[in-house]
Amino acid sequence: MRLVVGRIGRAHGVRGDVAVDVRTDDPAERFAAGARLLTDPDAAGPLTIKSVRTHSGRLLVRFASVADRDAAEALRGVTLLVDSADIPPVDDPDEFHDHELIGLRAVTSDGTDIGVVDDILHHAQDVLVIKDTEGAEVLVPFVRELVPDVDTGAGRLVVAPPPGLLDLGR
Repeated sequence: MRLVVGRIGRAHGVRGDVAVDVRTDDPAERFAAGARLLTDPDAAGPLTIKSVRTHSGRLLVRFASVADRDAAEALRGVTLLVDSADIPPVDDPDEFHDHELIGLRAVTSDGTDIGVVDDILHHAQDVLVIKDTEGAEVLVPFVRELVPDVDTGAGRLVVAPPPGLLDLGR
């Protein structure tokens, strides 16, 4: 799975720097010198980061293959990506990257199938968006009391819903 980490904005200066709209939780690691990023469209890359700096609150990146302002401007609008297989799991057993949860089968404590995790909403509380067998969305707050077991290796998570939680919105 390819994950978005940024989007290239306008060129900055004459040496090929570009402003990047960061869309990752770990910009220091994703945008380190030497890092190789995939691109969308594919024809624009892959791009290897030569240098990184901040200027007026913006991240400025220079890529090894971009030597001037014209080449930098040609990259405007390109989406920067990484392969999820290249991202190591989090050390904390109670924390997960979104891509580790999306696609997991959700079942209740007694084994009843709920559906598949389709998305994670990040608001005041992380919420799992589960598509049930009929295509409807079931929203489950991602807290240990309601989701006591996550087994990414087995491709499933267990939901211990209070009465009525799975019937909301129906």
